Amino acid sequence: MTDDADPGTDRETGTEAASDPDRGRDANDASETAAAAEAADDGAGDDGPMPGVPDPDPDPDPDAVDEDEIPEDVRKYARFKKMDGAQYDRVNEFLRERTYITAREWAIARLCSDFRTETGVEMTKIGENLPELVPFMTDTYTPQAVNQARSSFEEKVRKAGATFLYGAMCDFFTAEELDDVMYEATEVAKFLLEVEGVDLSVEEELESEERISSVMREVREASRELREDEDEDEDEGEDD
Repeated sequence: MTDDADPGTDRETGTEAASDPDRGRDANDASETAAAAEAADDGAGDDGPMPGVPDPDPDPDPDAVDEDEIPEDVRKYARFKKMDGAQYDRVNEFLRERTYITAREWAIARLCSDFRTETGVEMTKIGENLPELVPFMTDTYTPQAVNQARSSFEEKVRKAGATFLYGAMCDFFTAEELDDVMYEATEVAKFLLEVEGVDLSVEEELESEERISSVMREVREASRELREDEDEDEDEGEDD
C-alpha cells in the first residue's frame, strides 16, 4: 500500500520535519513516550503477562501425560520399541496377510502375558497406559475392551490350531508340504517375537524348531495309525 504523505512531513504532528530536524525528533520522542505511558496504564492491574515476558504459568496441555502418573513398570516396559513411529494400519496389514490376528489383538495378548499377576491380568493398567506401552496404539482402552481383545486372540489361536492339526491329520498334505507349512509359520512367529524385543539365540531357535518338528512327526504318525485302525475295522466288518 502506498503512503500519500509527504516524506518531509512528520506523520504524528503533520508539521514539516525536514525544515527543522530537531523539532521532528522531539515530536517523535514525545509521541513514543506518550504511547508507552498509555500502554503501561492500560496494563496496570491486568493479570495478563507483560509484553515480551513469557508467562511463568502457561496453561497446561490437556492431552499431555504427567510422567509422575505413569506406573514405574509401564515407564520401563521395553516391548515393541523397534516399532517406534509405526502406524497401526501398516502393522495391521502385515499381520492380516500372514496371520488371523489383528494388531490390536497381538499387542494386547502380549501385554496380558507380561502384566499377569497371581490374581489375574492387570487389564485396567493395560488399558489406561496402552499408548505408552505400544507405539502404534494411540487410544486408551477400557478393561472390558482389553478383555474382549484378549478373548478374541485366544479364540482365533484355538481355531487356527484346530484347522492346522486337521490339515496335518487328514492326509491332505504330504510330509514335505507340511514341513514347508511349519517352516513358514515358524519364521513369521519368530519375526513377531523379535519385533517385540525377544532376542532368540541360534540354539534357542534350533531347539524350538526341533520341538515343533518332533510334535508334528508324532501327529503324522498318530494320524497314520488312526487311519490304519479304521481301515482294519472296516475290513473286519465286511468279513462278518
